[in-house]
Formats: sequence, C-alpha cells, structure tokens
Amino acid sequence: MNPSSVSSSAPLRVGVVGCGMIARNHAEAFTAAPGATVVACSDVDPARARAFADRHGIEHAVSSLPEMAALGVDAVAVCTPHPTHEAVVIAAAGLGLHVLCEKPIAIDTPTAARMVTACREAGVRLGVMFQRRFWPASQRIRRAIDDGTLGTPVLGQCTVMLHRRPDYYTRNAWRGRWDTDGGGVLMTQAIHYLDLLRWFMGPVVEVTGRYATYVHGEHIEVEDSATALLRFASGGMATVLATTGATPGEGVQIKITGSTGATVSVSEYPEGAEGVNDLWDVPGRVEQAPVFGRGVDPDIDLAQINEQHIPFHTLQAVDFVRAVAEDREPVVTGQDALESLRLVEAIYASHRTGESITL
Repeated sequence: MNPSSVSSSAPLRVGVVGCGMIARNHAEAFTAAPGATVVACSDVDPARARAFADRHGIEHAVSSLPEMAALGVDAVAVCTPHPTHEAVVIAAAGLGLHVLCEKPIAIDTPTAARMVTACREAGVRLGVMFQRRFWPASQRIRRAIDDGTLGTPVLGQCTVMLHRRPDYYTRNAWRGRWDTDGGGVLMTQAIHYLDLLRWFMGPVVEVTGRYATYVHGEHIEVEDSATALLRFASGGMATVLATTGATPGEGVQIKITGSTGATVSVSEYPEGAEGVNDLWDVPGRVEQAPVFGRGVDPDIDLAQINEQHIPFHTLQAVDFVRAVAEDREPVVTGQDALESLRLVEAIYASHRTGESITL
C-alpha cells in the first residue's frame, strides 16, 4: 500500500510479523491503540501463526509479508529474531508499509543504516520499540531537562543488574551468539537503558568500555557483564554497569545530575516493573521513594516481565499510529535506535582494541 493512501481518519491496519514471545506485546498494544486495528499476523511456522491469530482475535494468519500486504495492511510490527529484522523491514518498506520494529533495530550498524535508508527512501515511517521512554517517570526527567530544572545534564549513572536463567539462552539457538544475537547484556537488555541515557544526556562522543562473561559462559559466547565510561557532546560524563549474572536480579537505576546541582533518578525494580522517580532532588524540593528491597520477587520469569511492559508498548504504539496519521516522525525513530546500537558497538570496539572510541 502506498503510504500516501493512509487516511488520518481510517484505522491503521496493522500486521504482526513473527509470532514469538514478544509478539503478544505488539499485538495487544496496537489492538488497544485508538486509530489502529490488527488484521493479520505471519510466521514462518503457519501453525504458530494460526494459533497466535486465534489467541488474539486476529482474522488472518499468513506465512509471508506479500500475503500480508495483499490484505491491505498499512503497517507492520516486526517481532522476528534480531538477525532477520533487516530483511523484513526492507521488504516492508518496498511494499510501502510503515514499520515499528522490536529492539535492537539490527545486530550491527551497517545493517541498521540500510534499514533507515530504505524506509526514508520509500517514504514510510520507521520506529523502534524502546517503551521505557514512555514511563511517566522518564517523561518527568525529560521535562525537567527541557524546562531548565536540571540545567545541562553533566553526570549520569546507568546500573543494570539483571538475572537470566540458563534456559533463557538455551531455548533459542540464536541467543548468546555474536553472529545471530549481536551481543549479550549490552545488545539485548542494557540497550533499553542506554537509549534512555542518550535521551536524557544527548549524543555520545567518546566511549571507553570493557566486557566479560562471568556467569553464563557454559551457554553463551557473548558478554554477560560490561562496564563503560561515556563522554557526551555537552561535556557531560556517565558510567554504565550491566550484567545478566546478578542472582537475584537487583533491577535498574539511571541517575542524572544537572549543572544546577539537581539530581534525579528513575529505577525499575524488579525488572519489568514500571520505572519510578526514586530520587527527585531539585532546588527547593526533595522527594525520595525507595523501590529496592520491598519484598517483591526479583526473579519473575521473562513472560511476566514482558506482560508488565504492555501498557508502555501501548503508549508507544499510540504515538506511532499518530505519527503515521500526522505525517511526522515517531518519538523513537530508526535513527535513534541506530545511535543506541552505535554506542553498544563502540563499547565492544573499545574492549577489543583496548582504546577509547570516538564517535
């Protein structure tokens, strides 16, 4: 379908490509989004596509993108494994379909750049799912930056202390391999929080990083732990510490200090919970809302983690539908995702070369 034929008054007809675990979030998000309707799903396994369609009340289950396009789909949610994103996104762009792609956009930056270019040249919108930007706590920090409460963000701390069981890696053969997963904790988990850090502090210009595999080496060849020092175009600095080897998981915290002396943070505990501003120390106002150690189970399974994200997938889907209708960029663009991926690659490159990497 030609993107210019999508009416701002007609529902955006959405297809879900790939019917694995994360597809539920995308299907439910677009089903709940005003101005959208999920009309089809596809998977390389026709039986899985049919079962997914029946489970989510989707009329059509097909096995290819051209079949989906023939049904009059306007946009697709790409939920296939990381290394297949490029083929699906570029094919969708060639068919004139708008795309909301699951993160990471790709497993390397040249691939991601081709995807961004293909969508731009086809005149279709490309968004990438970084739903944590839609937490009210994240939005509050962004507003405090925009209205000058923080001044210029000068110091950041990003701590990602997560737990993954061995079967997380062993039940999908493509996970935990450099050639198919693209990386480990940085590529698959921490990239969400690196996106937030970049959104708060701006472009990164220099990276020094190290990574290791301390816990999951029996099951993976990629890293399960990493640390980095980042320098931003603004002159600000931030540290990153990330692992999937914490037992139990200790959640995530991003803390930002601005040039006004104000310090604010957003924390997610346990993983999958909505982020909250556990520290809000600005001139004339101090708020604290401790979130860690509240007696909750820090080792909930991945399906439950994904389920808890659905409200924020929905908010991103709502923005994407509006972006198509209003002929504007979505809040999280393909270029945004490319830059977060570039940051991950720079940490890897710094480790391998033993040098700081200039971006």
